[in-house]
Amino acid sequence: MKKMITDAFGDKSIKVPFIIPEITKNDKHVVASALNSSLLTDGPKLRKFEAIFAKFTGVKFAVGVSNGTAALHLSLKALGIGKGDEVVIPDLTFVATASSVLLTGATPVLADVDDDLNISIQSIKESITSRTKAIIPVHFAGKSCKIKEVSSIARKNNVSIIEDCAHAIGARINKKHVGTFGQLGCFSFYPTKNFTTIEGGMVITNSKKIADFVRAARNHGISKTLTSRFSKGKPWDYDIHDPGYNYRLDEIRAALGINQMKRIGKMNRSRKKAANYYTKKLENVKGVIVPNESNSAEHVHHLYVIKITRKYGITRDVLFQKLLRNGIRTSVHYKPLHKFTAMKKIAKKFNSLSNSKYVYSQILSLPIYPSISKKQQDLVISCIEKYKA
Repeated sequence: MKKMITDAFGDKSIKVPFIIPEITKNDKHVVASALNSSLLTDGPKLRKFEAIFAKFTGVKFAVGVSNGTAALHLSLKALGIGKGDEVVIPDLTFVATASSVLLTGATPVLADVDDDLNISIQSIKESITSRTKAIIPVHFAGKSCKIKEVSSIARKNNVSIIEDCAHAIGARINKKHVGTFGQLGCFSFYPTKNFTTIEGGMVITNSKKIADFVRAARNHGISKTLTSRFSKGKPWDYDIHDPGYNYRLDEIRAALGINQMKRIGKMNRSRKKAANYYTKKLENVKGVIVPNESNSAEHVHHLYVIKITRKYGITRDVLFQKLLRNGIRTSVHYKPLHKFTAMKKIAKKFNSLSNSKYVYSQILSLPIYPSISKKQQDLVISCIEKYKA
């Protein structure tokens, strides 16, 4: 039986959706099985998921949380960052990177990006002040940023690094997983990511002190797990050293995460194969710039972002509309933070963000996911070739 192409937004004209989450029959089975338990949160499946994730990324501790924003927020709190502090972040990123800083009372400082859309080293240097307490580099689209250079700047200025790895599960630099170069690494398991728990996130670290803080803070600051409270003593007899949040990752989503982790390598290889096919077919199209890869860094292709230059003959926005009329969904990642009303009021910047402004008019994210077919990719490619000057 032929598999139906289902657009998430109900448009029957769509032939190539922007994203199709990789949910298998077995995924559905383990979720249903998890629902048979009487303990649906803060239980053994979460502990198992955390252990698997820690081993996969090569760290001592992994703490599951409700989403990637919660992971960033708790990481900042674990480092004691708050009102009066500044945190350097890239201008070209999802708003969660900035909002997590704002949630602590600190001020986000917007840094420019390089041509590969990762944070600019020079712009970081220009953004450091006496108030800077941390840098949050984003491994954009699944390609690691220049994290060793970021680490060097951080050491020289005595500031911390929280790596935003929302796009980059499985990405490594010389076999070392992203998220392990700074004090903490943060992951998102949103449905569009390389693997999903529907909603969910993870904080990784080699610091027991930080892990203990995040573990308590995700659960209102409670010092004991649910199981330990009911296994011995009085369930209500626990302490709260610091008020926390309801940022828990439940057993159902943890069960899905365990199952998805079994396939993360395969899913990332499928993405790489699709990315390589796009590159092979599009790299010689006039006015189209395809993403490049570093020999030392593993790209996991959460996104496949091309740039539409003047030589192409029409603008990025016009191409977006033409592709949509042909049943192809694309998107832009992202609208720069400096363009948002809230950021204009609150965020700081110490340079013109010229490259962020420039690339924003060019970038276009093409559909990419493990189940995308060559036929679907060929439709995308043929349309891009057709509309060039």
